[in-house]
Amino acid sequence: MSAAPKPIVLWAVPRSRSTAFLRIMLERGDLEVAHEPFSYLQVDGHYELAGRRVTSTVGLLDVMLEVNAGERRVFAKDTTDYTYPPLLKDERLFNDVINTFMIREPHGAISSHYAMNPGATLEEYGFEYLHAIFDAVRAATGEVPLVIDGDDLVADPETTVRAYCERVGLAFKPEAMRWDPGRQANWQRTDRWHAEVAESSGLVAKPPGQRETPDTNEHLRRIADHHQPFYDALAHHRLTG
Repeated sequence: MSAAPKPIVLWAVPRSRSTAFLRIMLERGDLEVAHEPFSYLQVDGHYELAGRRVTSTVGLLDVMLEVNAGERRVFAKDTTDYTYPPLLKDERLFNDVINTFMIREPHGAISSHYAMNPGATLEEYGFEYLHAIFDAVRAATGEVPLVIDGDDLVADPETTVRAYCERVGLAFKPEAMRWDPGRQANWQRTDRWHAEVAESSGLVAKPPGQRETPDTNEHLRRIADHHQPFYDALAHHRLTG
């Protein structure tokens, strides 16, 4: 009997369109999808996956691997506005999980993040920590992890998702690229961050509304300058279809 495919984690900078990508994975219907489980665990002190309540990162990884082995393949996406030191000390993250990464050009990601959370710290914009996780995975596995770009996703959704699925061992399901608008119950705590996805029925590139950007705001320019090298290093490896 062949071993079950490994669970998949998508690590993403905030505002990279990772929730839209998760919505596609959810629409497939064949995955146990976890929305920001490590972030929720850090803020709330608990998370529920497949009816199991966990209170630690080690326990959450236990359940992800258990569900993946016996029930359905797990797909989780999380963001790097928080850090997860205990998780990065767990060798199972590197040996038993497929870690993938999602970026977005800092100008757009930082402008969007600032519009939602103008009090965000430098670290909360997430590029530096995403790069740290990427380096940890590469060092532990000896392989370059898969990187996708949120701008590529909206520019050519089917090509990006199809190529991602091929790399992680999922069948591409074109019907999952469209969905009925609506809010998801397990997004309630962070609902305002996902309003665009909830109101959408698929991936469409939309021009941003009027907002501060690194071109108009010196504070954001400094943030973008800090994070640009980490984005560039990751973008060098991004999936191009």
